[in-house]
Amino acid sequence: MPKVMEYFGELTFSKAVMREKLSREVYEKLLDTIQSGNALDESIAGDVAHAMKEWAISKGATHFTHWFQPQRGGTAEKHDAFLTYSDQGDLIERFSAKQLIQSEPDASSFPSGGIRSTFEARGYTAWDPTSPAFLHETGETRTLVIPTVFLSWTGEVLDQKTPFLRSMRALNDAGIKLQRLLGNRLARKIVVNAGPEQEYFVVARRLAETRPDLRICGRTLFGAAPAKGQQMEDHYFGSIHPKMMRFMEDLDRELYRRGIPAKTRHNEVSPNQFEIAPLYEEANLAIDHNLLMMDIMKKVGYRHDLEVLLHEKPFAGVNGSGKHVNWSIGDNTGANYLEPSASPLKNVNFLLTLGALLLGLDKFGGLLRAVVADAGNDHRLGANEAPPAIMSVYLGEYLTKLIDEIAGMGKVTEQAVNHISMGVRNLPRVAKDYSDRNRTSPIAFTGNKFEFRAVGSSQNPSEAMTVLNLLVAYGYYIIETRMSELSSIEEVKERAITVLKGVFEETRRVRFEGNGYSEEWHREAAARGLPNARNTPAALDAYLEKEVIELMARSRTLSERELRAKVEIKLETYNKTKEIEFKTATNMARTLYLPALTKQIAASASAAGAMKQAGLDSSVLLEEAKRFESLFAEIRARAADLEAILQEAAAEKNHHQRAFFLAERGEAALGRLRAAVDTAEELVAAEFWPVAKYQELLTVL
Repeated sequence: MPKVMEYFGELTFSKAVMREKLSREVYEKLLDTIQSGNALDESIAGDVAHAMKEWAISKGATHFTHWFQPQRGGTAEKHDAFLTYSDQGDLIERFSAKQLIQSEPDASSFPSGGIRSTFEARGYTAWDPTSPAFLHETGETRTLVIPTVFLSWTGEVLDQKTPFLRSMRALNDAGIKLQRLLGNRLARKIVVNAGPEQEYFVVARRLAETRPDLRICGRTLFGAAPAKGQQMEDHYFGSIHPKMMRFMEDLDRELYRRGIPAKTRHNEVSPNQFEIAPLYEEANLAIDHNLLMMDIMKKVGYRHDLEVLLHEKPFAGVNGSGKHVNWSIGDNTGANYLEPSASPLKNVNFLLTLGALLLGLDKFGGLLRAVVADAGNDHRLGANEAPPAIMSVYLGEYLTKLIDEIAGMGKVTEQAVNHISMGVRNLPRVAKDYSDRNRTSPIAFTGNKFEFRAVGSSQNPSEAMTVLNLLVAYGYYIIETRMSELSSIEEVKERAITVLKGVFEETRRVRFEGNGYSEEWHREAAARGLPNARNTPAALDAYLEKEVIELMARSRTLSERELRAKVEIKLETYNKTKEIEFKTATNMARTLYLPALTKQIAASASAAGAMKQAGLDSSVLLEEAKRFESLFAEIRARAADLEAILQEAAAEKNHHQRAFFLAERGEAALGRLRAAVDTAEELVAAEFWPVAKYQELLTVL
């Protein structure tokens, strides 16, 4: 077999390809845009477009597409052939600078949250040169894919990439300003690195096809608990099934070809649950790669007759799936501001970055909860398998003691600063033991980065990283302002520690080292005044708080109009998801489960009749038939209740009120219907049961 590096990135218009295909002058100008974030020199766009086209055609591509991230989730693309007419009227293959830089897809059917009318269909995609173009491959067909942002014709946000890029600008402005105050003249650009770990389930496609809920909703709406689930704890990090190993090898190969640095693969907690994790990359690229990875996983699974499930809770009673987002911040020199150092000033910088995140979380914890809120993640957050919906930070015992020492210290002196720096320097020796022990925390410091564990497995990680950027940008702004006000303290390190004393004291409430699953923590969090939104409609309220609107506007990430549109889109998506699930549930009850019970009732009654004719006591069988008849009546009644709730919800025009109605009354009604169906599943003969059961789905590949 070929070595990985022989084909790694072969489908990517990488820096190496750029260097080969472009002139030195054009390459250096493009590289400056990629590395520094400076505006693109449009004079080079024609040369870049021509080189891209020639490279893509040499690889067999016939079309190109602008690839973007609409607010509905996932990605979107419209393919155009390179074909056009020459000045002489002949067909030629051409890809112009204009086609590279901008496209105009029909935006009428993408959600806008009321930001424009349906007839105002025009939307623009604009090239993001900081994320490399690549080839999309389906069988023998290849298409040149250009990562882009997506905006309305009035310039308002229609996607999820644009707010992230804007948050990076805000973080850069605040971060560089603080670095200048610290005397750092080498930092010119703030760099965020990320590595989203991806959890997923896999089931045999032939079994998934028997389940309308899996096919339509991505999760099971019904299913009795299997005799063997995850209680033996034998799947986590266990030996990988040969069929899964073949899938994983194929998946790694496809990811490597596209330049995605997949690093780790292993069995997760639940049977048929797995995880793949990449090496860390610049956050914008890491986001694009994660979205591409999710698409490739599905396609590779199909080749192996497997269904890849990315829903946060495809099965009740077993572990759900998340996307742990590892996030760190540094600058263009390669420095990681969350990495302890031998330098006292760098260690003060480490503490300032830590303090900035704590300030942001203390102020905007509800916003961080809101960005991970959706119908799927509601089933996962707060269960004894995922972090709670309460946003808190776990720092580990050693680091907690260190910052408590800072908060409680007296006069700040150079000797005290050096003592604290030595404490930070000791952190690498204890990080392995202390920083990653608490898996119940949504935000954990893990030695040289933070791991945000509340992101759902199907979600675009850009929204979470956008808010993490903004929390730290806000914290940097507050710290820089307070340090500037202490100009009487000449030594910058002493000035920084003086500010941090107050920061660590006032943000004490968002630090928690205990069991996040416990009821005690929920009570304590309430006493601390920490927000705890139980479902999506409650969580989304945080977006419209006055201070959040001001944060978004001040950082130029989202205008108030764009922010309100985002909330409308999220509420509408939530409502549609719930309605689809409830309609699927009632349809399955009426067309699958009630007919199965009818067969069981007929079989039991027939057997009772045969026994009676034979002169035998048939009372037990008659009781069984009556029990099945009672379940039949209950399921029919519960399905009718759910249908009535759907009709009542449809009459509610306000998206927010409808969402609360569906989240509370709708979910409760589905739960009652499910309980009746799951009881029937445990009693009805296997030959009559119409869908694959949990035991099959979770053990058969």
